[in-house]
Amino acid sequence: MITVASLAPYLGGALALGGIAVAASGRRELLIRWCAWAIGVPLVTGAFWLGRPGAAAVAIAVAVIAVMEFGGLMRLGWVDRVVLAAAVAGVVLAAWLAPGQVLRVVAIGALAVAAVPLLAGDADHGLRRLCAGLFGLAWLSVLAALVVLGASALALFVAVSIADIVAYFAGRRLGGPRLSPLSPAKRWSGTLAGAAAGLGVLAVLSLLSWPMAVAVAVGGPAGDLLESMLKRGAQAKDAGRWLPGSGGLLDRIDSLLIALAVLLVLH
Repeated sequence: MITVASLAPYLGGALALGGIAVAASGRRELLIRWCAWAIGVPLVTGAFWLGRPGAAAVAIAVAVIAVMEFGGLMRLGWVDRVVLAAAVAGVVLAAWLAPGQVLRVVAIGALAVAAVPLLAGDADHGLRRLCAGLFGLAWLSVLAALVVLGASALALFVAVSIADIVAYFAGRRLGGPRLSPLSPAKRWSGTLAGAAAGLGVLAVLSLLSWPMAVAVAVGGPAGDLLESMLKRGAQAKDAGRWLPGSGGLLDRIDSLLIALAVLLVLH
């Protein structure tokens, strides 16, 4: 079983190699993105080193930011966003402190999310707010898996991230049929190359199993397409603009969310 301590050298090596490649490319946008990774990866790794409390803290912080970005895409008001963020945070806390009560906490969160437009008497936009809130709860509550899976979730994030990067560059270089109308820039060639790279990462980390393989090869691209659908519906290029070189946080974890969901189902 992998631990954060055994994973740390691989993360450091990947950052170092990435820095060398970025410096060689001379591209400013890649340098900015690498700097963000160089700050974020050690912080997240350090939190996971603390065990479930640290993983829960990361999951809650990510959940709150993701809810705010999701709320912006779905045009949800601040009350909807605050209640949704509290509901997702509650699921994460339940996964840490009371694993047997997770489903009950999800149900309570769903009732709270539904109550907001109902109590407001919003006949014009209530159904949209209700559907968006319940979908957001189901989608973002998957972050609770960070607490359950621990270092394995961190390794999955590494594999999915590398798969995304390889898919982007390989798709541009190889061309071929488009993966989906939801994301015209993505190609089947890039997706397959990215999947192979992600599986290679799992093999190096001694985590190559069929659930992890399906999570990376299928769940990762599906998560990317899901967020593309949301952004196209909202006519937005990115979920946010605050993360240097990356847009928003949802733009970085979209693949991970569905990969985590697939891994939980297969486990």
